[in-house]
Amino acid sequence: MRIMVVPCDGIGPEITRATMEVLEATDSAFGLGLEFEYEETGFDSLAKYGTTLRPETIERARRFDGVILGPQSHMDYPARDEGGINVSAGFRTGLDLYANVRPARVRPFLPARVPAMDIVIMREATEGFYPDRNMFKGIGEFMPTPDVALSVRKITAPACERIARAAFEMAMKRGRHVTAVHKANNFIVTDGLFLERVRTVACEFPEVRLDEVIIDAMAAHLVRDPSRYDVIVTTNFYADILSDLASELSGSLGLAGSINANAQTGLVCAQAQHGSAPDIQGRNVANPTSLILSAAMMLSWLGEQRGLPGFEAAGQAITEAVDAVLAEPGNRTRDLGGSTNCDDFGHLVAEAIAVPELRAAAAG
Repeated sequence: MRIMVVPCDGIGPEITRATMEVLEATDSAFGLGLEFEYEETGFDSLAKYGTTLRPETIERARRFDGVILGPQSHMDYPARDEGGINVSAGFRTGLDLYANVRPARVRPFLPARVPAMDIVIMREATEGFYPDRNMFKGIGEFMPTPDVALSVRKITAPACERIARAAFEMAMKRGRHVTAVHKANNFIVTDGLFLERVRTVACEFPEVRLDEVIIDAMAAHLVRDPSRYDVIVTTNFYADILSDLASELSGSLGLAGSINANAQTGLVCAQAQHGSAPDIQGRNVANPTSLILSAAMMLSWLGEQRGLPGFEAAGQAITEAVDAVLAEPGNRTRDLGGSTNCDDFGHLVAEAIAVPELRAAAAG
């Protein structure tokens, strides 16, 4: 199984290093046969090739089974025509990784801002309000006059249908409840199309209950009582905001795993939810949990898609090992009130992989 490793910018190399130690320990413990190859993107690629993301990189990625993608410093990149390509968007659109799966759950041994939460947000990741992925050529944001800026939103029926189907399939494995989030009272055409296609797909899953909630109300409901929800499906921009909110409510954005996937092509990319945090770059204080859990999700997804139970078990083992380490206050990184550095946290999780008793205790 071949995995492309893309550390990218900011704290990316640090949290990738910790994640790789965990993956190598998992590979050894479960005999997965993982092979890793590194690829340059972001500022390293810009300095070397004049662009943050080369087309060749995306073409190479198609020949791999999975990708580990570190965070990018897109806000600091030069203009697009000067080589500043959004790396994350490039992978998502270039590989058609339409399903951005973002779970959020409360851990009883960590402080949280809500008493209970265990949800999965299914985010459509290839279109929506994001102007760098809405046009065949150019971007969907422009200024017809110096004092007027316009942005185009793209919503297509096929994209809505496939993310809806992914959400209902996820719900069938969980609580059989899907909530479609929208703003169709204002975006009558675009969100109207989204809702129409979600309802159509819902007819294929009579066992799953479908609710529809307006985006601003949904934000309030997540703060008030997220335990009411199971799987949330929505468009790109809404899901981006709701998933960050949910992760922070459940404990920290630094605990939020995430994958971008396409079940039809079999491609998957593990990617931390958080950004590149250049203010702490190179200080070895970043929390690598999000990328480690994303890698665990990637292994589990590959196992499920390809009928490889060892990969599913390995993904679960990483998740349990992370919980076992976090359950001890002295093991936590600075953002969670502890003092453990990034490298040492990776060491601790890698060690826990080899101790089933620790993982079992964390799993309860």
